[in-house]
Amino acid sequence: MEKSNETSVKEFILLGITNLPQLQTFLFITFLLFYLFSFVGNLSIVTVVVTDHGLHTPMYFFLGNLSFLDFFYSTTTVPKMLSGLLMEDKTISFQGCIVQLHFFHFLGSTEAMFLTSMSYDRYVAICNPLRYHVLMSRTIYITLACISWLAGLSYSLTHTILTSRLPFCSTNKITHFFCDIKPLLRLACTDTHVNEGLVSIITGSVALGTFILIVISYAFIATHLQNIRSDQGRNKAISTCTSHLIVVLLYYGTGFCTYLRPATKDSLEQDRVTGVLFTVITPALNPLIYALRNKDVKRALRKLFLKGQCLK
Repeated sequence: MEKSNETSVKEFILLGITNLPQLQTFLFITFLLFYLFSFVGNLSIVTVVVTDHGLHTPMYFFLGNLSFLDFFYSTTTVPKMLSGLLMEDKTISFQGCIVQLHFFHFLGSTEAMFLTSMSYDRYVAICNPLRYHVLMSRTIYITLACISWLAGLSYSLTHTILTSRLPFCSTNKITHFFCDIKPLLRLACTDTHVNEGLVSIITGSVALGTFILIVISYAFIATHLQNIRSDQGRNKAISTCTSHLIVVLLYYGTGFCTYLRPATKDSLEQDRVTGVLFTVITPALNPLIYALRNKDVKRALRKLFLKGQCLK
């Protein structure tokens, strides 16, 4: 990897999802609706978690952080994608591209950390209910949250610094609708094998490491469920885990498909499709998954809505 004091590329062109005019209007309306749903849904969950004292527990503390992350995660990429579908100008400055890359990976990796913390919380709640308030005290769950944010920041800074130091001196067309590591590495006019190796090693370690911890937590939970004789108790435990498991599968399924394979021309085309899943669709679905399956969240949202109606 060579060091360049100055890059000749001052801006990039985001090729977006499609260049077919007949599809751009349809996609703009579709993705705008998903983004608005994500905006309303995630901010509603953050609001009720903060304002409703009945939700001041570790589980909902993590859920509030997850919704906060989902909102800004989609905001990092979707508005720029929507403007590219609506207008001819699809350029983004070099500095803007690096900032977008940084926050995309910062928020995305932090979400992986929070999903892991949430699995530990579910393990303690189901397998050690009598010691729950000791093992998940305020100090512990706030510490887990701080570690999640700091780990995500460290991970993102590593990729941001390494990518920003690459020289870009010829082609500036990015085969994506936002600035990501793999399509940027394809444009660098230097050998990027070191960068590509680090993407695989660092991203693979974070993704696989957190995923394995989640699997271990649920392996203990599954073992414990076999010892619960009451169908009602077993169903209640399963219900508290189902929403989290659905979100984990959506998040890690798309993440593994995108970052744990070589950056070929075909894979970059496929990355645009998976990119839509984890930047547009998944953040919009998460509030729906949690709200519909959680009676406490539904109760708090109903209470918030009724309060808003009374203030009118």
